[in-house]
Amino acid sequence: MRPFLLALLLAPALAVAQPARYVATGGTVYTVDDARPTAQAFAVEDGRFVAVGTEAEVAAAYPDWPRLDLEGRTVVPGLIDAHAHLMGLGEALLSADLVGTTSKAEIVERLAAFARDLPEGAWVTGRGWDQNDWGGDGAFPTRADLDAAFPDRPVWLGRIDGHAAWANTAALRAAGIDPDAAAPAAPEGGAVLADDRGRPTGVFVDAAEGLVAQALPAPDAAFHAEALERALAETVRHGLTGVHEAGVPLAAIPLYRQFAADGRFPIRNYVMITPGEIGPFCDAFPDGVADERVVVRSVKVYADGALGSRGAALLTDYADDPGNHGLLFRPDDVIEATARAAMACGLQVNTHAIGDRANRQVLDAYEAAIAATGGGPGRHRIEHSQILSLDDIERFAALGVIASVQPTHATSDMPWAGERLGPDRLRGAYAWRRLLDSGARLALGSDFPVERVSPLLGFYAAVTRQDVGGMPAGGWYGNQVLTRAEALRGFTLDAAYAAFMEDEVGSIAPGKRADFVVLSQDLMAVPPEEILATRVVATYLDGEAVYEEGE
Repeated sequence: MRPFLLALLLAPALAVAQPARYVATGGTVYTVDDARPTAQAFAVEDGRFVAVGTEAEVAAAYPDWPRLDLEGRTVVPGLIDAHAHLMGLGEALLSADLVGTTSKAEIVERLAAFARDLPEGAWVTGRGWDQNDWGGDGAFPTRADLDAAFPDRPVWLGRIDGHAAWANTAALRAAGIDPDAAAPAAPEGGAVLADDRGRPTGVFVDAAEGLVAQALPAPDAAFHAEALERALAETVRHGLTGVHEAGVPLAAIPLYRQFAADGRFPIRNYVMITPGEIGPFCDAFPDGVADERVVVRSVKVYADGALGSRGAALLTDYADDPGNHGLLFRPDDVIEATARAAMACGLQVNTHAIGDRANRQVLDAYEAAIAATGGGPGRHRIEHSQILSLDDIERFAALGVIASVQPTHATSDMPWAGERLGPDRLRGAYAWRRLLDSGARLALGSDFPVERVSPLLGFYAAVTRQDVGGMPAGGWYGNQVLTRAEALRGFTLDAAYAAFMEDEVGSIAPGKRADFVVLSQDLMAVPPEEILATRVVATYLDGEAVYEEGE
């Protein structure tokens, strides 16, 4: 017998496969259904919940059905990450992991270990560095920091937020950039950092990353398939049954659909295409793509960069960099025109905006585009909604705009966000409680691989605003915490709503798909400091276990 699933009270002959119908009993069930917030048992048939209630009620209704003994554990609806990068995660898992490094020396050490298994001449790629974690003044690194260890092999390393990259001299030469000449001009929405003689330092921000990235060898189909397989395994291991994938090229969709057709896609993926492909997508799929596991009906647009690399567009200068107010990726009229085109085609518009200038730009664009087009399907979103002018917070609810936020961004950024913004702007930064109290709807996610995959980390950050060590006491701007019920809803029903899926998933209720997660303890009741000790015991999609602890 399998250790958990096959605590099912079944004859041994049935123990090798999940039955088409069963009754789950012996646990605490948080349904995220206002009609019955908690339950003791539920019944599943053909991939859907058919009954939810007390143990006595459900057992009496289905006395002869096989039983799934929850063994006192806790069940929640399948967890949904409302903003993530599935293929980006897979690619990160196939490159050097630099997350958590505390010095440039540690990065070089990890890269050297990673490079030992690479073919001769292959690029060394990695992701996850953050200069704010290295101590000192938080200055960006330079190519010289990599050149001693890698004088001939190109090295290309993505910053943890994906909004800057760091190259060595060999990578510059491979990209046709003369390291001894003046730094090349940056495209709109990007920056090329230069030294005091005007030469490129090796750090490229946002749109300028393409100056070097275009020289990377193109990954083949086998690489993409391996990346996708690894990413899917990682998501279900952490209790995710759904992901909203931000910014996917149309060329990736056939691979996703093939994996789904082969029974190898154990989550529901709500895909956002790229803005340059709105026309081709709408011509090819006028009604969108609505497979059971792969749904495409939205577009991901970028308005600005990230706060850590000072690319987030601010209304006034950075507090720690006078004269710099960040990068708008597109002029106001282009953002509005993109929103109009998407809405007219029936697509939901989901725009990345970090800084208060970018968030205002997007709200203005949505308001004008909704007035001009009727808004298409509605439920348009701002991805991150991170730094807001207090004057703009109430506009979210007024326009029906969803704030798609990532709680772990706040706890990752809190050591240095005040230096970037100053105290006054922090009142509107990571302001989840202000947004919720204004009537806005929150969809919660992680932005993985920028942050770790686990939604339990996001849940903990949302309800404590503390790091994993419990600091600071009372939480960073602790008046902006969410309740546990609000955080769970943000990772389930409200995330489902943000993808037009609330009638199918997001809560445990009769008629809905049987997506649920079995947890080792009651994360709704344990002390806050014990939340992160919660383990995912099993993940179920359509009533079938797609992950079990220990297997």
